[in-house]
This record gives sequence, C-alpha cells and structure tokens, in this order.
Amino acid sequence: MVKRLHFGRANESGVLAANLAERGFTGPHDIIEGEFGFLRVFCNEFDMSELTKGLGEKFLTMTIYMKRFACHGAAQGQLQALQDIQAEHRFSPSDVESIEVGGHHEMWDRHNIPEPKDPMIAQYSVPFAIALALFREPKDPRSFDESALKDPQIMAMCKRVKLHKEEGAGHMTPGATVTLKLKDGRVLTKHVVYFKGTPQSPADRNDVHEKFSLLTRDSPREKMDEIFNRLQDIEAEKDFDWLKV
Repeated sequence: MVKRLHFGRANESGVLAANLAERGFTGPHDIIEGEFGFLRVFCNEFDMSELTKGLGEKFLTMTIYMKRFACHGAAQGQLQALQDIQAEHRFSPSDVESIEVGGHHEMWDRHNIPEPKDPMIAQYSVPFAIALALFREPKDPRSFDESALKDPQIMAMCKRVKLHKEEGAGHMTPGATVTLKLKDGRVLTKHVVYFKGTPQSPADRNDVHEKFSLLTRDSPREKMDEIFNRLQDIEAEKDFDWLKV
C-alpha cells in the first residue's frame, strides 16, 4: 500500500521544507556531499559536478512519466495497444478467443498474476488489467474495485490472457504488443513503441485534464477546472492560497 503514498509524501516534504526555510529553519549545509552525506553513504564513487550540471537550463520534470491507466506501469503500453485495436476494429468481449501480450521481462516475471485476490494486487496484474479493459474504462481508478474481482466475465477473460517476454524490450521502452484472436478467425495485433505518457511520447494537456477530471470526479467540476487551468500555468502564480479548498 505504501507505494501509493510516494508522490504525495515527496510533495509534502517539499512544501514542508520550503515553509521551514521561509521561517529561518536551517539544517546541515553538506547533507549531500559531506563526510556522512548522501553521496558517501550510497556511492563508492561519485562526481559532485554532476549535481549542478545543467542547473537552471534543463528541467527534467517537463517530461514527467504519467500513467494514463489506473494500474502498474508494466501494463501501460499494452493497454494503449489494446485500446488502439478497439478503436480500429469492431468486436465485443464475447468475440475474443484468446489474448497474447508481449512486453519486458519484469512484466512477465512480476506481473503475471492470473487470479489477483484484492483490488491493489489487481492493479499489478497485467492479465487482469487487459481483461478488465474489455469491459470497463481502465483509466478510471474506480474500475479496479471489489466488484471487478467478483465479475465472472472479467475473471474468465483474465484466464485467456497469456504473457510472453519480448526480445529487446525494457521498462518503459519498445516492446508492448497485444494480439487478439477472435472466434471468427480474425487476428488483431498492435505494437506500441513508446506509449503515451512517457518522455518520448508525452501526455498533452487534454490527456492530463482527462486524468485530473477522473480523479476529481466527485468534486465540483467548475472549481476543479479552474484549479486545473491555474496549475497548467503555475509559473505565473504569485501564491497558492487558492489551493486551500
């Protein structure tokens, strides 16, 4: 469960550090490069010049990796491939005979979970995510709930999904392939190189708004849209008191 807290805790720590610094709170000045600092604790060899290389010139957060689908990164490219097939061809879940899914070795080693026991494990299961996407919207976190695990159609489809390692594929790199074999004899295949949301194929404003809207669906829409638009131009904001909603 702790993985869900990572981004929130990192942001919380950043805000706390900024607030403390604003009020004059100080700490060790050599926390990174000092005798007992981060570098010497975690590295046998290091180059301190790398710490400030490109500082003020390169902003890596401008190409952040965004998960468009509400599950583990191991299924992101595969789900995009599946949705591309669904957009290009007409068929129903009952038409599907079997599904072959290719990807990097971690997908096959760690995420081949044909019968997940709870919603969190279901989000780590590539077979389950693929099966669910034929019946529900995989971008919506609410799709991965207890009812999905009790849905006989989703669980039956999950057993028809077979994974295999794809040569040359790595984490968030080329090698996401989905092949559907239909009962009428058709074979539908889609290969995704860099899936949407990676730095190589970044999510656009509409993609981000779609995710934001899904996550804030239970909040007033007009207010959420105002917040979203202001966050997109955050560098122009003078303070963040307006976020206290």
